[in-house]
Amino acid sequence: MHNVVALALPDVVAFDLSTPAQVFGHTEERDRYAFSVCARRAGPVPTSTGFSIEATADLDALTQADTVFVPGYQPPKDPPPDVVGALREASRRGARIASICIGAFALAGAGLLDGLEATTHWQWADELAIRFPAVRVSPNRLFVDEGSILTGAGVAAGIDLCLHMYRNDHGAEAAAAAANRMVVSLNRPGGQAQHAPRHTPRPAGDDMARLCQWAATHLKESLTVADLARQANVSPRTLARRFADETGMAPMRWITVQRLLEARRLLESSDLSIDDVALESGLGTAANLRLHFAREISTTPTAYRAAYRQ
Repeated sequence: MHNVVALALPDVVAFDLSTPAQVFGHTEERDRYAFSVCARRAGPVPTSTGFSIEATADLDALTQADTVFVPGYQPPKDPPPDVVGALREASRRGARIASICIGAFALAGAGLLDGLEATTHWQWADELAIRFPAVRVSPNRLFVDEGSILTGAGVAAGIDLCLHMYRNDHGAEAAAAAANRMVVSLNRPGGQAQHAPRHTPRPAGDDMARLCQWAATHLKESLTVADLARQANVSPRTLARRFADETGMAPMRWITVQRLLEARRLLESSDLSIDDVALESGLGTAANLRLHFAREISTTPTAYRAAYRQ
């Protein structure tokens, strides 16, 4: 019997907690897993959504856990010393430890992510990287498996993480059955980038803002830094410096991002072929479009259209 314990910290995110409960604590899994919820002290624990859940055990439960889950909690402060000690001890004796969403802050606060790749909700990825520079934060991953330490991204990505762990335990066929029970896909394409807000930095000055507005209407053309500089009536060197100062991006990087945004819009709202989407967005060829989709949002144009078609 594999003992799975979820650690509910104050203001735990209820959805994050319910995900491992549904995968490992389901009635159909009782011959494989024992699932329980613990807290710093047994008893009611407030959630971030206004109701409480009941933790049946205290931190001593982690001493017997084969797998420990740390769901997200608000705000993601460093865990108190007793939680840090319990997590470190569980890791030291070989327990598998996983976080969901901003539960990664607890693992990082305990030093368990030092030197490892990790992910968290895209809204908090920069904060995690700033507070814990020893962690290699990958904001576009749905989950990261570093062996005995795993991290999942925001909310629904916890499902992807749990099914991945289930698959590691019992194989693809059993994991597919669990996914079917939950009415979800066993392998979800893409990463977090396809769900993040679509925006690019706005220039601070009027001149650069007008240039960006012009460029956005000429994406189909083969634009260069020299073209942009002529339009702005400055030298290419001055253009590159001012553009980076005001947007934080190189000019051609900004153009590429705009073309990807246009490609996404066309995939969602039109019947254009992949070749025509590439042409209309300024990315040129279907091969180039696929390359940029794979690099930027970890999916294909066809899969993106299937998921987001209006």
